[in-house]
Amino acid sequence: MERVADDSLARRVQQILDRMRSAAERAGRSPDTVRLVAATKTVPAERIREGLGAGLTLLGENRMQEALAKVGLLRDLLPRWHFIGQLQRRKVRDAIGIFELIHSVDSVELAQEINRRAGAAGVKQAVLLEVNIAGEASKAGFLPPVLMQDLSLLGDLPHLRIQGLMTIPPPTAEPEAARPYFRDLRELGARIAAKNISPMTMQDFSMGMSHDFEIAIEEGATMVRVGTAIFGARHV
Repeated sequence: MERVADDSLARRVQQILDRMRSAAERAGRSPDTVRLVAATKTVPAERIREGLGAGLTLLGENRMQEALAKVGLLRDLLPRWHFIGQLQRRKVRDAIGIFELIHSVDSVELAQEINRRAGAAGVKQAVLLEVNIAGEASKAGFLPPVLMQDLSLLGDLPHLRIQGLMTIPPPTAEPEAARPYFRDLRELGARIAAKNISPMTMQDFSMGMSHDFEIAIEEGATMVRVGTAIFGARHV
């Protein structure tokens, strides 16, 4: 028997959607241009099932083994899955055909492996390029100047559909402090788009999480990754 989301979860989902809509309207954008990716790392499958009943449709997972188990448990509800965590090259084969979008391609080598595996499977894999927008030593991702140098290599991978960028800005006490990083990512995307490297597009910007997603939307996010504000604090 399908479980119905509890009132508090359904209310939180609706509050997030309302805040997303308001942020888009403040920026003069249609709310339909922004999608909610529910970050479900460590969230039990039954709790996710409740979230799907409350209106969630896109689920983002960080860990491959955990994700594959949930894909099986929730198959009957036909959710759409994105991979939003760090993807190891040895796990790429598992991702192909499961995740409609991989947010976290952080190197040419990883992109080449995804291209190889997607080609073997006869599919074209949609991906985003992860950008280390602030140049933090502790984070993965392309540094912006390196990404600009590597564009020709990335654009030459026929089994990838590179459709935008993703970033995680440095931790900030105030959401407003993240704005320059989101703006920098959007401007980087515009510079890449101006190079007209087919079939690379810059249609999507995955940026913003529970504490700063409204700022990200104001600066051009098309996807926000929200977990804690929906499901509560994670238990790792």
